[in-house]
Amino acid sequence: MTPFDILKSPFWLAEIATGTKSFVANPILGNPKLNERGLHLARVKVAGRMAQMRRKRLGHRLNAAEREAYDRDGFLVQENFLPDEIFEQLKDEVYGRDFHAREMRQGRAVTRIVPLPVSLLETMPATRQVVESEPLRAAMHYMSSRGGEPTFFIQTILAEASGRKADPQTDLHADTFHSTVKCWLFLHDVGPEDGPFCFVPGSHRLTQERLDWEYRQSLHARDAGGHTAFGSFRVKPDELAELGYGAPVPVTVKANTMVIADTFAFHGRTPSPRPTVRVEINGNLRRNPFLPWTGFDPLALPGIRHNQMSLNLHWLDLRQRYLGKPNVWRDVGEVAIDATARI
Repeated sequence: MTPFDILKSPFWLAEIATGTKSFVANPILGNPKLNERGLHLARVKVAGRMAQMRRKRLGHRLNAAEREAYDRDGFLVQENFLPDEIFEQLKDEVYGRDFHAREMRQGRAVTRIVPLPVSLLETMPATRQVVESEPLRAAMHYMSSRGGEPTFFIQTILAEASGRKADPQTDLHADTFHSTVKCWLFLHDVGPEDGPFCFVPGSHRLTQERLDWEYRQSLHARDAGGHTAFGSFRVKPDELAELGYGAPVPVTVKANTMVIADTFAFHGRTPSPRPTVRVEINGNLRRNPFLPWTGFDPLALPGIRHNQMSLNLHWLDLRQRYLGKPNVWRDVGEVAIDATARI
């Protein structure tokens, strides 16, 4: 252990009680001996119990059918999310203009994101209606078991059919070790050959089989490489039956459909058999899973609310410039939301 490691040890230790998930960046979380004694398993169990406790205080904001659907499946599908005239206005706001965008390539897929800061939302009233929707926020809060300010942005997935390594997001996976939530409002139809989102219903529930699987994964996660080493465990399709789950379900949708999902469940993108472009309003909410309260969120403060993605990207740029840590989100300048990939 180097002197620098000794200085960082208190921070690594403190991260045990946070949402930090990387088995590589934190040698305490990635220590096979500690995980053999149940470190990762304890974090999963405690986070699960805390989520149940918080969720009881948030359930009144959803109707019984929505709660039952989430508790059973782990995701919600809401068709005709916006009134027709508002949805048409939303499409007019998103298409036919250029945005300052970032792109990240993962194998055959390029993800393009456009942050939605306050300055941009002021010119996009229909888009703002989505990101400030109280029913949407109620569902996101319940499913993530946390109150707080979600992060919203415009996202485009540009998938190639061949020519590079496979898109790692097509591997079934859990985002992290505790309940988090993502949502997608699709701006066009997504059929079975358009690379739809896929989900394993019921895999958000913390069963004994899932706990046993989490324990086994933790023993070799640090040395597994890829996303697993960074705390996003991959599951093989032939393991699903052993865990008591059915097959993954492709979530094909019509335009103006909102999908909200707990991404502790196993999910992924369906591989595209042909080049595809998918545009959506994307939102996510992830907080420290060990805190007991559901309110008080610094990201909801004036000046930060709606600006959190822009501020985070600026921080990543500074970190790359002054600390030499690469920022995977490449600045591609002004670009139409459905234009050909720049990277």
